[in-house]
Amino acid sequence: MKIKNWLMISYLLVMLLPIAAIYLLYISLSAYDQERDLKEYLDFQALATELEGELKEASLYKIQPEENYQHLHRLTGDNLKIDLYRYDGIQLFSTMSTPGQSHIHQEHQESLFQDLNEYQKKSRTYSLKKLVFDDTDRLIGLYEITLGRKDWVETSNQRTTIMFILLGIFFIALYSVVMLSLNRKLNRPLYQLQEHMKAFAAGKKLDQKLVQSKDEIGVVITHFEKMKAQILETRDALAKQQQEKEYMVASLSHDLKTPLTVIRTYTEALESHHLSKKEREEYQMILHEKLEYMKQMIDDLSIFTALQSSNNILHTVNVNGDEFFEMLFSGYEEPCSKKDIELNTELHVRNTYKLDPKQMIRLVDNLMDNSIRYTPNHHRIWMAAISSKRPLPNWVFPEFTDEVNAWRDDGTVMLIQNEGKGMKHSQLEKVFQPFYQDDTSRGKGATSGLGLSIAKIIMEKHDGKIKIWATENKGTLIACWIKERG
Repeated sequence: MKIKNWLMISYLLVMLLPIAAIYLLYISLSAYDQERDLKEYLDFQALATELEGELKEASLYKIQPEENYQHLHRLTGDNLKIDLYRYDGIQLFSTMSTPGQSHIHQEHQESLFQDLNEYQKKSRTYSLKKLVFDDTDRLIGLYEITLGRKDWVETSNQRTTIMFILLGIFFIALYSVVMLSLNRKLNRPLYQLQEHMKAFAAGKKLDQKLVQSKDEIGVVITHFEKMKAQILETRDALAKQQQEKEYMVASLSHDLKTPLTVIRTYTEALESHHLSKKEREEYQMILHEKLEYMKQMIDDLSIFTALQSSNNILHTVNVNGDEFFEMLFSGYEEPCSKKDIELNTELHVRNTYKLDPKQMIRLVDNLMDNSIRYTPNHHRIWMAAISSKRPLPNWVFPEFTDEVNAWRDDGTVMLIQNEGKGMKHSQLEKVFQPFYQDDTSRGKGATSGLGLSIAKIIMEKHDGKIKIWATENKGTLIACWIKERG
């Protein structure tokens, strides 16, 4: 739930729950009061009926000594009061009067004769006034019974105390629930996020993971995790690039050292006057080869650096499949014939592809240069471009067929397979690293070590992929996957 909605609901509950609690307490107390009132009313009614026979005695409503009313004292108690009045309002007797105190005085008749024959309920008492008549129906007096609601008052005070205690407990519980909810929903996630930010900024790692949620804080945490992952990925990439640069500098220095040494040695030898014409021509040819190798290495380095740049954008165009791949695979017959290598090509492609022709030519040049270099004389090289709808050629080494079929789903593959020594499995993981060469090639000026790295970058920029399969003492298969248009 969104924090905004959660807070609105929380505020509404905080406002409504106390009102609901007070209302429920009020309802329960009212129900109890009604039940209690009914019981007290019935008890008072029974008491009044019981006393009525004694209080209607006509002789009680004459002025007389207090001793004549002593029997009425026995009918009452601390919680019951009886008052007797004569017809003219003179109070004759009261059970609450102090002994020896004169109780004869006159009440105001208008107030005295109010609410006759009605059960009057007040906050602390029940009362009843009734007229008394003699045998001739002449008014002779009036009595008033007053019953104190002592139990109700005590119970009411207790209920009021309990009510305030319950309300206090309710408010404390409500406050605790709200604070715990706020801590769980806001404070704790924000504190954890703050701690993780501090730890990440300090380069530390916390074992406790951030709790993911679907609210606004969860969105912030998700963005923080993505940002952290991107920063870590960028940091690792920069570290890897730095390591690659250091390795490239070291490899370049090492690979240039041998041709420079040869150039220096043969240049000094050419300065000698004791060389024959044939020796001079041979030395000049060696110098030319070493200079060409150095030039090729610098060119490859320039291309590799340019392709790695984020500003390098492919200039892709729509090309006709048959015409483009036929052009792409042409021109390798002559270098193969120099080593008496048999070259076989095969094309089964789609009508249209979106590619950068210049980079694709560089890609195939690098791959074919490697294949021709490592193919012994009198052996074979196969080249093919096969769409996803066509089966692989039958010349693909059987041990590679299943893996290549699974790898080439929904794309056209360019295949370059050669017979030869093949590579070790330990080498397959390293061949795409810049300046990587096996021990037999390093230092001999065979290659710059950047050809396969350049090929890999070109395929990645085409949203494609490249992979090598090899079997020792049999041969190597290089496959490039190209996206097909719909």
